[in-house]
Amino acid sequence: MKKYLITGLLVWVPLGITFWVLDLTIGTMDQTLLLLPEQWRPDKVLGMHIPGLGIILTLGVVLLTGLLIRNVFGQKLWDASEKAMLHVPFVGSIYKGVKQVSDTLLSGSGNSFRKVLLVRYPHPQAWSLAFQTSVPGEVADKLDDPYVAVFIPTTPSPVNGFYFYVRKADTIELDMTVDVALRTIVSMGVVADQETGKQRAPAQSP
Repeated sequence: MKKYLITGLLVWVPLGITFWVLDLTIGTMDQTLLLLPEQWRPDKVLGMHIPGLGIILTLGVVLLTGLLIRNVFGQKLWDASEKAMLHVPFVGSIYKGVKQVSDTLLSGSGNSFRKVLLVRYPHPQAWSLAFQTSVPGEVADKLDDPYVAVFIPTTPSPVNGFYFYVRKADTIELDMTVDVALRTIVSMGVVADQETGKQRAPAQSP
């Protein structure tokens, strides 16, 4: 009886959580339809509610925004709007912090995570996955040995974590992409990935 119960839970728990997340996401996205004038809303036009139409609207708005910002006029307009927003008390501080985090996670520029490292955390006998970022110049000038800045994410939510400066000699650089490391952290190491599990080909003797 126990093994059948566990087997059933192993089937229904991931399915239930997946459907719950999808329902929450679709419901949240559908709230964007409230931004439309009442006479333009699908519920009013079609006479019925169709879940998921908010996703189409959201993706359309995001895509259109990207297209507008990519041209010179749109970029200048956004830069001016952003500067004005940063001068708004309290709002500017929140926006600046959120933007720095989003740039770190989404941007392909130098602000993004550079390498995946192993660092000793939370005690000298343990190793944790960490992402190398950049060390501010003022901090680097104050340190004698070469140090690297690392972000150590928590499991299973990698958006939270700890930011440290550690000696470069005390880290181990991994041949692992940031995407693979994130999947490993989110799954708590359960998900086996071909990239994490691959073995180096043995060197051929001359």
